[in-house]
Amino acid sequence: MTEKRKIILIAVAIGTIAAAGTRVGTAIAAQNTGAQAQSSGATADSKQKEKKLVAGEGEAKRLLLLMDRDQNGKVSRQEFMSFMEEEFQLLDVNKDGELDVRELTQSRLVPHGGVHR
Repeated sequence: MTEKRKIILIAVAIGTIAAAGTRVGTAIAAQNTGAQAQSSGATADSKQKEKKLVAGEGEAKRLLLLMDRDQNGKVSRQEFMSFMEEEFQLLDVNKDGELDVRELTQSRLVPHGGVHR
C-alpha cells in the first residue's frame, strides 16, 4: 500500500473514530446526568478512544501536508476537492467514472507508484 493511500485510509478512520467518540461522549454525559456512573469501564473505554485519536494526529498532519498545495497550514475546500478528484482518477482503473468493489479492493492491495505532489 502506498504511503498516500495509507494516510487516506487513516484519515477516514480518524474521522470515524472522532464521530464515534463524540457520540459515545454525549451518551456517557447523558447517563451521568441521570444516574451515578456505573463503573470505570465507561471511563476506560473513553480514555482508550482518546488515545486512538491522539495517535492518529500524526497521520492527520501528514495528510494535511499532502493536501495543502499553497502550504498555508490549512486545507481549503478547493485543495481537498482537488486532492480527492485526483485520488478518484487513480482508483478508477477502467475510467468509467465509477468505483466498484474490485477497484476499491485492488487499490488497497496493489500500490501505485509516485507521490501526490
